[in-house]
Amino acid sequence: MWQSRRLWRSPSPLFALGTADARGGTTTSGGGWRCRAAAAAYVGSPSYDQEGVSAAVAERYPEAAIIVPPRSTAVPSEAAETAPTQRDRHLHSIARHGRAAWQKASDYMRRARAEAAIGGFKQVIGDGLRARTDRRRATEVDVAVHALNRMLERGRPISVRIA
Repeated sequence: MWQSRRLWRSPSPLFALGTADARGGTTTSGGGWRCRAAAAAYVGSPSYDQEGVSAAVAERYPEAAIIVPPRSTAVPSEAAETAPTQRDRHLHSIARHGRAAWQKASDYMRRARAEAAIGGFKQVIGDGLRARTDRRRATEVDVAVHALNRMLERGRPISVRIA
């Protein structure tokens, strides 16, 4: 009898949403949430500009900001004039100020910085955890992050301004 392997895919590096299905994709069912802490924001790629994802995040974390760039063909909802959703407000901001200004105002660049940090972590430390229990995995990540921070600190030059 074979045992299925665990898949740890998620739409955002900030917190994981959903469970992996048999095809390797991620579903957004309410029972599959892996994030147990309160989330201040959900930052995702444009592929997650879907009503089901927004509804699932809003149901689980009502106070969380949903920062997902709308697709270029996105249109506001029917209730945009009377009761605009977060997505409607994002669309309005993009229409008025442009996509680059919206990304800066909504702090969407946090996603890129987080992905770059995780990419650096995986390149130096490796992309797999060896521990089998969650508690030991947390310890393994803590040790790896501490080691990576020490390496970065020692490689960073100490600059002193003269005159």
